[in-house]
Amino acid sequence: MELDLIFKIAGIGIIVAVLNMVLKKAEREEYSMVINIAGVVIVLMMIIDEISTLFETVQTVFGF
Repeated sequence: MELDLIFKIAGIGIIVAVLNMVLKKAEREEYSMVINIAGVVIVLMMIIDEISTLFETVQTVFGF
């Protein structure tokens, strides 16, 4: 796994956390929930390629 992928995920986490705090202070909890879900979806989309590469490697190693 590449180190920049970890930094991207951490950056997204920090941005989502800051937006979450700002929106909760502004009493916009519904938007805060949408931001949290969007952050999770973005991170999942980023790691799908890594997971598929992992499965392909396991298939190659074990000859499935």
